Amino acid sequence: MKGSRGAVFAAVSVIAVAPLLAAQGSGSGPVARYDIRAGTVSGVGAMGAGSMMSMLFGGRGGNAAQHELYLRLGSSRTAEKGAAKAEHFMPSTARLGKSVLLVTPREERGGIDELPQKPKGRLLIFWGCGMNAPKGQPVVIDFAKLAAGQMPSGLWTTTIVRDWGPTLANSKTFGRWPAEDGKYVKPDSSLLGAHRIVSNYAPEIAFTAAKDFMRPLSVSSRQQAGGATVINWSAVPEATGYLAFITGGKMGPGGEMGDMVLWTSSASRQFGGGLSDWLSPSQVAGLVKDKTVLPPTATSCVVPTEVREATPDFRFGTLTAFGPEETFSYPPRPTEAGKPWNLEWTARIRHRSMTSWMDGQGMMMGAMNSADDGAPARQQQKKCKPRGLGGMLGGVLGGGGGC
Repeated sequence: MKGSRGAVFAAVSVIAVAPLLAAQGSGSGPVARYDIRAGTVSGVGAMGAGSMMSMLFGGRGGNAAQHELYLRLGSSRTAEKGAAKAEHFMPSTARLGKSVLLVTPREERGGIDELPQKPKGRLLIFWGCGMNAPKGQPVVIDFAKLAAGQMPSGLWTTTIVRDWGPTLANSKTFGRWPAEDGKYVKPDSSLLGAHRIVSNYAPEIAFTAAKDFMRPLSVSSRQQAGGATVINWSAVPEATGYLAFITGGKMGPGGEMGDMVLWTSSASRQFGGGLSDWLSPSQVAGLVKDKTVLPPTATSCVVPTEVREATPDFRFGTLTAFGPEETFSYPPRPTEAGKPWNLEWTARIRHRSMTSWMDGQGMMMGAMNSADDGAPARQQQKKCKPRGLGGMLGGVLGGGGGC
């Protein structure tokens, strides 16, 4: 068995995704596809409860960074001998033990673009870097004129398709991690080294990762005399492009959200969709060319004055650095002309680094205090309805919807 694994490692070829997909017409497979998404998270999104409260009460919150890791295995085969089982053996530096188990879910909910909280009033949409918003902005959507519960069409981009790789829907047998095993990737975890994925529904997969988690992003913002805000960040090695996003709002009567604002650094109106995911370098190169994504040389962007004026109470920002990708396959591509390439498996590792920040902390602190009556979080979530800035923050951070 050791010898066969050594042969697999020796024969694995690192290839580009596009040529791989193009070549499959003259062969078959792959039987199995493996997808790894590796991220670095800093800023508000990386804070624990203590750091968050420290920041809200005037502290800086620290610059701690966390890692995130998502594993997905899809196969065209059914499981042999009982229930589906899959195990990813990690390098010791991953600090996840000898392996993690990939679980086959009964159902899976795909990514859905939605507002953190639907405003009672209007949604104002801005885009592009510059001192002032250009003519034609903002695009205003008046929710009072929409039918109850209706969301406006065309709000989220459809030009950049989400790519989660293997899913329960596109695989005969599927497994994923994280799972309910109590394990999680740590700030000092590393991906470098040998990986092996063994299951009873796919060929054994083995490769060596040469790229690690990206460095964390560090962002600062400064308001200029005219009202515009300059966002500056430190360049991240191997970044292929950057995308900034701000959501904010203005309180309405009764403490509920009135107007809500969306802004993105894209030169065109592009929100959500595949831009919220991990993107390959080839995808990002095209998006940099059409100015949807800022180039890897960029280290600043000016948020227009009108965006700050429209968000006097609250602003939440994110900056994403899209990163490198490693791809692997087995067996190697045949060198003989006309010989079919019958792939057993393909694998890829996509990287990104993301940071987040808040403005309007005084208002946030008040909203949080008013929502906390000392009840346990789980019970409180059942009793309250998300409202105001607390509801907006909870939705943006992926928390309990402000409850």
